[in-house]
Amino acid sequence: MPTYEYVCAKCDHEMEAFHSMKDAPLKKCPACKKAGLKRKVGGGAGLIFKGSGFYITDYKKKSPGKSEGGGEAKPAAKSESKPADKSAK
Repeated sequence: MPTYEYVCAKCDHEMEAFHSMKDAPLKKCPACKKAGLKRKVGGGAGLIFKGSGFYITDYKKKSPGKSEGGGEAKPAAKSESKPADKSAK
């Protein structure tokens, strides 16, 4: 449930209220008891992740035939090394 910020047009009292998005906005100011509350437009808190961690690879689509981690590694190509030519001094 989100937290909404309100300001009273009659007495300039500011407050925060925690209620459901389905609930109607508050109208009555708790300070002056008049119907002058207006809900302020807020920027929001953004996206909050909770838990051990999220990674881009968690939801990445895997293409068929491509192994990403956890698979068997391919053996490295063998290269033959030749001794240096001693006559080129």
